[in-house]
Amino acid sequence: MLRLVRCAAILFVFLGVFIVFLYSPFYSKLVIKALNQFVPVEVNPVAASSQKRGVLSASETLEPGSELWIARQAYLAVMKQQMQSNNSHTLTLVHARYKALQQKIQQQQQAKAQISQDFPPFATEYEASVPENNPHYRFDLKNSAQHALMQQYRDFLSSHPIDIEQTPVDEEIFQDIALIHQQNAQLTQTDEEPYAIVVLGGGLTLAENGKDIVVNDYTRLRLETTLGMAKQYPMLPIVLSGVEAPYMQRWLKLRGLDAQLLENRSMNTCENSRFSSLLLQKKGGAPRVILITDAYHMPRTRRLFALNGIHTVAIEAPMPTELTQWQPSVQNYDHSRRANYEMLATLRDVLLGSSDCREVP
Repeated sequence: MLRLVRCAAILFVFLGVFIVFLYSPFYSKLVIKALNQFVPVEVNPVAASSQKRGVLSASETLEPGSELWIARQAYLAVMKQQMQSNNSHTLTLVHARYKALQQKIQQQQQAKAQISQDFPPFATEYEASVPENNPHYRFDLKNSAQHALMQQYRDFLSSHPIDIEQTPVDEEIFQDIALIHQQNAQLTQTDEEPYAIVVLGGGLTLAENGKDIVVNDYTRLRLETTLGMAKQYPMLPIVLSGVEAPYMQRWLKLRGLDAQLLENRSMNTCENSRFSSLLLQKKGGAPRVILITDAYHMPRTRRLFALNGIHTVAIEAPMPTELTQWQPSVQNYDHSRRANYEMLATLRDVLLGSSDCREVP
């Protein structure tokens, strides 16, 4: 009986010491140091092949692999060829042919849609080459059907007869020429340089009026960090990730920063990384990004992005509360609780995987 009392007393003392430790500034620092030391962030080479260095465009809206998208790639290629050959007088002609090609493709698509209402459509050679509902599909010119369609469009853009005098000059041509110059500059970029800034949402809350939904303190501090990074990297597109994305975009826009890439479907960290990587792949590929979240969230998030083929440069946003220097406090416990959550979530992800992570948005 005496031995049992002694064991209970020792356990009680250890529990008291541990509780005091939780309220100290040292526990959370120890956890974050261990997470940074032991959580692997090596990029998955198979997934990285889908994030090959390309030209990341925030304004591109065409679906990669679609006929209109292939037509645009053909158009930019022909325009680039003419610019390199100093045939600037033909650029207006190529652009006029491109507008005609767009109209032709749209008319064909409308005709197919009309026919499909009465008869089940047969897949063409090109349509059959596109996997259905495959989020990891990437346009590949090595595919014979896609390559043939690309060449067909290039021939159209190079030789299709058109009355240039009857075609007014479209201001879009100047935007396209500027885009080609930008692409030429971006293609000299190395994989060691970041291609985008990715900001993870940290939650929403109610405004002071009790009605409007606004970003909470976790998200706000990440956005404040984003403002500083945007000044340092003014040319990088900004990806806002999470269901909070539209509210994050509004917060940034009120402060003069327009973030155009929104990933607003993800409900957790696993989906943040997966859906953001798919968005970046669709926009041209990003082997390396600047990642903004808080210090406790960072190791687990970097690992998940690495599994999706993206190397991350960690930029830590501050927490809503600050650690005290020595004495136990409620602020320190907030950090300890956050550290415990991320430690357990990391162990779950490594050992069991994320069961609540959807495959596609």
